[in-house]
Amino acid sequence: MPARGEIPNKLYFRIGEVSDIVGVKPYVLRYWETEFPDVKPTKSKSGQRLYKRRDVESLLRIRKLLYEEKFTINGARKRLKDWGRGEGHSSDGDGGESHQMELLSEAGGRNKSNIPHDGRKVLLKVRKDLESLLKLIREE
Repeated sequence: MPARGEIPNKLYFRIGEVSDIVGVKPYVLRYWETEFPDVKPTKSKSGQRLYKRRDVESLLRIRKLLYEEKFTINGARKRLKDWGRGEGHSSDGDGGESHQMELLSEAGGRNKSNIPHDGRKVLLKVRKDLESLLKLIREE
């Protein structure tokens, strides 16, 4: 059995294998299929789900976003969509400023339970200030 996160070199995977690789129960995988359009397993003649490597890679990214980075389902869906468009990482040489703006704009998509109420208010004010500055810069 492969270690969690390690994808064997195969064409198709059954739900039990994917469950072991991703580290979640099969019912979680079935739920994620309904929430994330990138995950589209085919079905065998007997009705079993058959995941492609691409599906397993997407599920690993989803798990990381939801469980490690504490995104909500909507926030994770948006991040995956951005990654699909090549916007997931800052590579435009701006010193990470656009990535910081991205992180601030995701405050609405992340699980806020780890941020105290006062901290959220400060972050929202900083976000507003940064958006105003960005707007001024773009106008010049």
